[in-house]
Amino acid sequence: MNDRDAAAPMASPVPPFPSERLAVVAITRHGIALAGRVLAALPGATLFAPEKFRAAAEAAAPVACACFSGKTGDQIPGLFAAFDGIIAIVSLGAVVRLIAPHLKSKETDPGVVVVDEAGRWAIPVLSGHLGGANAIAAALQQAVGATPVLTTASDARATLAVDLLGRELGWTFDASHDELVRASAAVVNDEPVALVQEAGSPDWWAGHANGRSGPLPANLHCFARLEDIDPARFGAVLWISHRALPAGWAARLAGRRVIYRPPQEAAREERAWEETA
Repeated sequence: MNDRDAAAPMASPVPPFPSERLAVVAITRHGIALAGRVLAALPGATLFAPEKFRAAAEAAAPVACACFSGKTGDQIPGLFAAFDGIIAIVSLGAVVRLIAPHLKSKETDPGVVVVDEAGRWAIPVLSGHLGGANAIAAALQQAVGATPVLTTASDARATLAVDLLGRELGWTFDASHDELVRASAAVVNDEPVALVQEAGSPDWWAGHANGRSGPLPANLHCFARLEDIDPARFGAVLWISHRALPAGWAARLAGRRVIYRPPQEAAREERAWEETA
C-alpha cells in the first residue's frame, strides 16, 4: 500500500521546545535587554549575565537571573550539564570558540542557538535536531521575530527529519549512529526510502517537529506491514511498530534501518477506540 498520493495534510504550527530547561546568555547591555524579551515569552528560562551588569539583568529578568564573575567560557561546562538548550546573545564566532572544547556527541550535547543583539536572526549552531536547537530557533521567531537560519539538509529541503519522526508524539527510535546517518542521507539525497507504519498515530507528518506542510516527499514509500517490502529496493527502511523484528529481518535490514516505538499506552488507546468504533 502506498498512500503518497493522498491529500496533503493541513499545516500545523511549529511545536514549542519540549523543555523549559533553557539558559539565555547575554554579555552586553543591549543583549540583556533582548534577553528580557526572550524570557518574557519563554517561561522557565534563566538569564545568565556578567556580574557587572547585575542591575540590568535583574531588571530584565527579576526572578530568573543568575549573574557570574569571571570569564563567560568558564560557565559553559555548568550550562552544558544543567540545561537542555542554550540561547546565546553573543557573536557566532565567539560562541563557536566557547563551546568547542566541551562538545561530546549529538545525542548528548544541548541545543545551542545564537541570536544577534538586534534580534533579527536565530542561528542553530549545535544539535539542531536531537538537541532541539531548530525548535528553539522557531520559538524565538514567535517570541521576538528573529528569523531562523536553518542549515540542516532536511530543513533546507523541507523533507523528513529521520531523527525527529514522531518525537512530538512520544515515539522513541532504535538505531546506531551510522544507521541514523545512512537513513538521513537516503532521505535528503532522494533515494527510495520505505516507511512502514504498523503502530502509532498516522498524524506524524502534519504534526511533525519541523512544522512540515504539503505532501510527503516523493522518495518516501509507505507500507502497512514490514513483510510487504523488498529491502533491496530501498536505501533505508523506517519501521514504526511495537513488534520485534521477525526472524531473518535483522540481517536483511542491517545497517539501514531505523525502528520507531510509539508509546504502549497510546497503542492501548488505539485498540480500545477500534473496538468501540
